[in-house]
Amino acid sequence: MADSVTIPRPSTAEKTEAVPARHSLLVRITHWITALSFFALLLSGGEIVLSHPRFYWGEIGDDLTRPLFQLPVPSSRDLVPTGYNFVLPDQNGWSRALHFQAAWLVVLAGLLYILWGLFSGHFRRNLLPLASPTRWRAALVEHLRFRRPDPSQAGSYNPLQRLAYLAVIFILFPLAVWSGLALSHTFNAICPWAVESLGGFQSARTIHFFYALALTLFVVVHLAMIARAGFLRLTRAMITGNPGPERENSTQRDSAIQQDQP
Repeated sequence: MADSVTIPRPSTAEKTEAVPARHSLLVRITHWITALSFFALLLSGGEIVLSHPRFYWGEIGDDLTRPLFQLPVPSSRDLVPTGYNFVLPDQNGWSRALHFQAAWLVVLAGLLYILWGLFSGHFRRNLLPLASPTRWRAALVEHLRFRRPDPSQAGSYNPLQRLAYLAVIFILFPLAVWSGLALSHTFNAICPWAVESLGGFQSARTIHFFYALALTLFVVVHLAMIARAGFLRLTRAMITGNPGPERENSTQRDSAIQQDQP
């Protein structure tokens, strides 16, 4: 009969690993305002596109103009030639109102975040992508192999994440706002250079569409990376400011226990 073996169980300190606080209150507030506003922009923007799913270049574009490209979807307007024998319900009224309201909300939240980030040193401390070539290479390999980030990295962003966030904050987001403002006739009456610099009204609409696609792609990748790294922990971190302890995976723990057996 085999001798009985007492298997040591991991202590509470071994099961959990403290993770430092990650997000300030202002970052969390502006993040959720931006997230909800972006969802409203995506929903209302989709309805606006369905009213005329054809895109042009220049100043003029209508039902009789040859489009630069056309989305393969039906329209909510019966005069728009889409090749379909039916039209969708017209939701253009509420969608335009919601789109502009959500746009101004996200602009105000974005301006508040950028001003705070500049004056508090948040961008310099947490988002400036200064790293050695080895660190850049390691971050790239992690992303290409879809590796789950180590819990020790929960308190900071890797160089690729920092570069992506800075590009969205200072390039993609401002250009999306600029092209969106160019679609406002009221704004164009005050600042006609906004639409002229983009090549005309229809050019601004086409550019705005591609910026919206790029932002949507960023959000999809962002959510996928959060799910990979631990959706509940990181969501809790963006709500409370701290993701809490990182619990040891049960499979890894059982494997370690088995290795301790004689």
